[in-house]
Amino acid sequence: MLVDSYSHAFEALAIEEREDRVHVSLNRPVVRNAIDATMVAELHAVCAYLERTPKILIISGTPADEATGRKGIFASGADIGQLRERRREDALAGINSQIFDRIHKLPMPVIAAIDGFALGGGAELAYAADFRIATESVKLGQPETNLGIIAAAGALWRLKELVGEPVALELVLAGRILDAQEALELKLVTEIHPAADLVNAAHALADRIGAQDPLAVRITKRVFHMPREAHPHVDELAQAILFESQAKFDRMQAFLDKNAAKKAAKEQQ
Repeated sequence: MLVDSYSHAFEALAIEEREDRVHVSLNRPVVRNAIDATMVAELHAVCAYLERTPKILIISGTPADEATGRKGIFASGADIGQLRERRREDALAGINSQIFDRIHKLPMPVIAAIDGFALGGGAELAYAADFRIATESVKLGQPETNLGIIAAAGALWRLKELVGEPVALELVLAGRILDAQEALELKLVTEIHPAADLVNAAHALADRIGAQDPLAVRITKRVFHMPREAHPHVDELAQAILFESQAKFDRMQAFLDKNAAKKAAKEQQ
């Protein structure tokens, strides 16, 4: 179990683990889930575990709390207090970019369940996921240039791939903030849900992924992100591996048996 393999209690993250998935909730609500050094270190611990024990990863923020009036939030960005003190060597170390890239490269799919603000590094964390679902109150954007820096943890290249260059430039140069409908129309998010249903929707998506053959999912994710010049050769090599897997024989035989049973039942009518 993840919580048992980590050397001390998680502080910036809340962890729920199931047989085929890990749900990580960003858990610094007092500072709107600002991404600080502790959160980065704990996300590295999560990645180390999931690299050894491949499972689907769900990342969400802090849900709304009607009792206190607190709104739901994914992540407001990097911790500005810490960011203010960072210097050249910190930038070259890629503190946030390295963890987001590691998340993106996890063996199994990553789902970002986004409620409320996902700004700056919070948005870049969401971009690193394979799937993004959101609530009606989601706000996505890159305010970095207003703070005298650039969006250096993925937005400057991932956004072009996700929404196209014109919209990406509006986000990174002009401070445009996308609301839920705009993000849905741009396919930056693929589903919109009421806040109370968001985590359940993420688990429903994880259920659909979990129903597939895990090895086929892992290999598909890796091959999908290969450069264009690697295809079709890498596809053929990957298929050669899967053609020898027992799951392929079992699943295809189950498909054939099911079809035969349907045909026999139809003939008896």
